[in-house]
Amino acid sequence: MGQMFMYDLFQSRHNMEDFTLFSLDDVDAAFDKIVQLKYSQTVALKGKGQGLSITPLPGGHMIGGTIWRIVKDGEEDILYAVDFNHKKERHLNGCILEQISRPSLLITDAFNATYTQARRRTRDEQLMTNILQTLRNGGNVLVSVDTAGRVLELAHMLEQLWRNHDSGLMAYSLALLNNVSYNVVEFAKSQVEWMSDKVMRSFEGARNNPFQFKHLQLCHSLMELSRVQEPKVVLASMPDMECGFSRELFIQWCRSPKNSVILTSRTSPGTLARDLIENPHQQTLTLKVKQRVRLEGSELEEYMRKEKELAAARQKAEREKEFDASDSSEESEDDMDIDEKKPTIESIKSEKSKSLGFFKQAKKSYLMFPVKEEKMKWDDYGEVIRAEDFIIVEKTTQEEEATEVKPENDDVMQDVTEMPTKCLESTVTLDVNASLQYIDFEGRSDGESVKKIISMMKPQRVILVHGTLEATEALANYCLTSGAVQGRVFTPKVGEVVDATTESHIYQVKLKDSLVSSLQFSRTKNAELAWLDGEIVLEEHLGQTDDIMDTDESRESMYILQPLAANQVPTHSTIFINELKLSDFKQVLLRNGIQAEFSGGVLYCNNIVAVRRNETGRINIEGSLCEDYFKVRDILYKQYAII
Repeated sequence: MGQMFMYDLFQSRHNMEDFTLFSLDDVDAAFDKIVQLKYSQTVALKGKGQGLSITPLPGGHMIGGTIWRIVKDGEEDILYAVDFNHKKERHLNGCILEQISRPSLLITDAFNATYTQARRRTRDEQLMTNILQTLRNGGNVLVSVDTAGRVLELAHMLEQLWRNHDSGLMAYSLALLNNVSYNVVEFAKSQVEWMSDKVMRSFEGARNNPFQFKHLQLCHSLMELSRVQEPKVVLASMPDMECGFSRELFIQWCRSPKNSVILTSRTSPGTLARDLIENPHQQTLTLKVKQRVRLEGSELEEYMRKEKELAAARQKAEREKEFDASDSSEESEDDMDIDEKKPTIESIKSEKSKSLGFFKQAKKSYLMFPVKEEKMKWDDYGEVIRAEDFIIVEKTTQEEEATEVKPENDDVMQDVTEMPTKCLESTVTLDVNASLQYIDFEGRSDGESVKKIISMMKPQRVILVHGTLEATEALANYCLTSGAVQGRVFTPKVGEVVDATTESHIYQVKLKDSLVSSLQFSRTKNAELAWLDGEIVLEEHLGQTDDIMDTDESRESMYILQPLAANQVPTHSTIFINELKLSDFKQVLLRNGIQAEFSGGVLYCNNIVAVRRNETGRINIEGSLCEDYFKVRDILYKQYAII
């Protein structure tokens, strides 16, 4: 879906100006380097990311939206959660941030820190009322949406409304307009497994794909949209209305009081959509209008003349290149003495006319159809192979595009380079008479929800990004005053580098095989423990040391733990590892046939042995040295990992 965003952005820009920041090839090259992951799939990085593992979690904002969990060598847990949504929607489940506790660092946004959302029912009623009133008055509704994200929520919702006979909307038209609308819907059909539980049940039970639209018509150009009957509701990109079909339709429809414009997201400050949200009652608006038009008259003639000159120059260069290539190939053939020139029909005819005469010719005559058999060259391995006889002629890009099966809606889409065009720019003043309304379909958690989620997570440190100054300060103050964050709260500005590193005393070392083989492990619950005596050395060249455990790490230098000499190993006291509860130990004794009772916090065993816990938490066993004493002691020892 991200690729669809970039395709639509490029085409929208290219339709109105000479856009050179990036090309479609750049987009393809960038996405070819992206590794696709499934949710909850943990991947260990290599190279410069050695020691890091990442796990994507569903963000709930849009299809493919992700919260990233980054773990460094088992010591730091970093959570990158920007633009998430904890609420369940029609086509997506909410995120699961509340299940993550105490990350070392939380990077989140303050975009909605001071924003209070309307209830979902109220929001849907506002949209329904606006659409019905506009359509019944004979006007058109423009809904500015993104390319392949939040538009799916709106498209799914409106499709359900149109299918409802009681809504009264079936008499009107519904359209989705962007440069890649067909591809977006096709991709959405194939990604149902990553959507909400309700969508999954509908698909698995009734085999009903929610994105198999019956009423939503897919359009790729204004020409296609003009064929859709009015009045109509149009979901058009881009959401900021700085380019794309939403801007063009706004310029066309804003003058009529019958029409309505619905803005679904708060875009960046300074954009047309943000200006309309902040000033919904402005009567006039001055805009720069950019458009691409076809060349005509003398401009077209001049363009064609230059194209012919360029084409002639290209052909000349190609002929020279072919001539040079043929010369080089002839020289190589002469050196090899393999190939001969293939005779043409004219040369064979002239040769045949020379052979006619009174006397019989000894030379064998040609077959009925002029064919001359080449003399085969052989070597020790058989017939000499000519590589050029086995070259597969590759199709050109134009031929591949011509033979590619295209959807029926793509026949109208034309490459902008097919017709000579130029870009024009003008400044116009528009009378804004259409109804303007902002209805929140952003799919982000509101301020109160963000605060509750942070309080439940209790991160050690927080970095707040992507918010206004007021919203960032408000959320930072809450984190500090509420005790939700134990450490620092960073509020960096755009472009500012944050040093959020912490002092760590955890190091990665490699163990020598001789050291590992000498360890004696003791099991306790789900772990095995062993006492280790060794010394740490720095090995600069790992390749020269064979007696090292194999790991996935590859570094130029690594700390290595090697065993001490026998005369250097110090003695140590025996260590008992466990947190024993006397109540649990009583049940163990009963299972082993020993009568045990509590009295005054002391566990009496067969009225002979007493087991008690002193003030320091140590377990004491008292009694005469008899068979019961040693039996209780052995059972007690088995409850510990002894090293």
